[in-house]
Amino acid sequence: MSKSLTRVKTDLERLGLALEVFRVSAPTHTAAQAAKVIGCEVNQIVKSILFLGQDSGQLALFLTPGGQRVDLDQARALANEPLGKADAAIIRARTGFAIGGVSPFGHLIPPRPFMEPALLAFPRVWAAAGTPHHMFEISPQLLAEKTAATLAPFGT
Repeated sequence: MSKSLTRVKTDLERLGLALEVFRVSAPTHTAAQAAKVIGCEVNQIVKSILFLGQDSGQLALFLTPGGQRVDLDQARALANEPLGKADAAIIRARTGFAIGGVSPFGHLIPPRPFMEPALLAFPRVWAAAGTPHHMFEISPQLLAEKTAATLAPFGT
């Protein structure tokens, strides 16, 4: 088992979440691919989008429906600072995840989390579990609660 997957499972257990982590065999490089593999709507896939705070140097995590994009102006207003691109090296060093497997849980250095309320329209959503080949299902309310994410609109 990969270190990333182990870290996510450990964090889920620490938070009292008894969630099953599923291995997916087909590629899930995009939200559309993940939705097809899982058999759900694309907006039920939770994208974990990371930006780097230009003043604080902290990562900001935006949990976004798979069919939406993050509106950078709205994200900047929520983060209360200019945001820039977090490259793959920064993401790996601070979260412990490679792009494509970034989970809402199990980060090496927890980012500031934000969640798009559009995710609340679904009874269940799916998120990466630390690798591009592992996912878990969770209620969006529980996702918001356990990540301590600020709920605010930022999607387009």
